[in-house]
Amino acid sequence: MGGLLRYGIPDFKMEKTHIDRRLEQLSAEGVHFQCGVELGLDIKINDMIKEHDALILACGAEKPRDLDIEGRNADGIHFAMDFLPQQNRRVGKEMLEGLEEITADGKHVVVIGGGDTGSDCIGTSIRQGALSVTQLEIMPAPPEREDKLLTWPNWPLKMRTSSSQEEGADREFSVLTTSFGVENGKVSSLNCIRVNEKFEKIENSEFVIKADLVLLAMGFVSPITDRIFKDTEVSLDKRGNVLADDKSYKTSLDKLWVAGDMRRGQSLVVWAIREGRQAAKSVDKALMGYSSLSD
Repeated sequence: MGGLLRYGIPDFKMEKTHIDRRLEQLSAEGVHFQCGVELGLDIKINDMIKEHDALILACGAEKPRDLDIEGRNADGIHFAMDFLPQQNRRVGKEMLEGLEEITADGKHVVVIGGGDTGSDCIGTSIRQGALSVTQLEIMPAPPEREDKLLTWPNWPLKMRTSSSQEEGADREFSVLTTSFGVENGKVSSLNCIRVNEKFEKIENSEFVIKADLVLLAMGFVSPITDRIFKDTEVSLDKRGNVLADDKSYKTSLDKLWVAGDMRRGQSLVVWAIREGRQAAKSVDKALMGYSSLSD
């Protein structure tokens, strides 16, 4: 979670002094942090299980949803989480050694996908000096006012505009990108078409958007488990998440628990907080025979 807060959320939304303060508090309480360690690469999960009485994985759902269409491999098309952390590193005066530098300065930027990640891409692109920013969503435009009787008790569906979108992004709804235009190996445009509420293409509604930089912010499909479990078999659900129930949070491996997006898939941080607490209680009960921890 600390890595997501520091590198996934732009500084204009959350200053990193808040993270530093909390890390100091956790360290003083006895938590030991080992940074720069990648599970499955720098250390094997089997070794960690052998060395500890309990292991909780809360690695998140980091595998981004891709757009497999013509021209996808052109230069200038990047996942949002390859773009956003670079700016946080610049603000934090960190080096970008070994990374292909991605910047929106002087470019026409297209962000594909809505949500918080898409808004973060918009705000960052504007601050970097983009010539224009356009956001595309395949979903239809939501109503200006919610139908409370229809949506309650679920989150009400209505048009919402983030502070980043207010800063100057053009928003297009019900749009499907069919291919990328490519010139000299670099993306130059997006070939698009309008779709109806069933995501069916609308005849004669094709249009083209100029683009020098395309950022894919279409969400995340599952945790990246191949490297972590390359020498270990663990049960996964049909979506590729690590299989565990929402009572014990225990996986199919001995001494291994899992919580948050790694178990339930891409979701809200409040769910990660809740599952982290419940998983901690489950581990406490497994080790001690009882637990006085609250959920």
